[in-house]
Amino acid sequence: MKILLVCGAGMSTSVLMGKVRKWAAANGEDIVIEATGQNNYESEWHKYDCILTGPQIAYKLNEIKETVSIPVAQVPAMDYAMGNAANVVKLAHDITGK
Repeated sequence: MKILLVCGAGMSTSVLMGKVRKWAAANGEDIVIEATGQNNYESEWHKYDCILTGPQIAYKLNEIKETVSIPVAQVPAMDYAMGNAANVVKLAHDITGK
């Protein structure tokens, strides 16, 4: 599965991205995950199965959903803050059906 994380500038999602990569490797999940800022997702989204946004850009969620044709969801604030990679991967599986 290919996941695109989107946040304000792509910086804070980089930490979560690293945790998801580590979790995926430890759990045998074939996951490609990248992080980008809210101003860059439009040129990247077509390469991914879903977009997960950081809670700090909740106000952009509907706009992103209207702009792309892949599933989009917001990572719950607690999972984001705690870097709960298992829940992030579960969310991606849930919205993509993969």
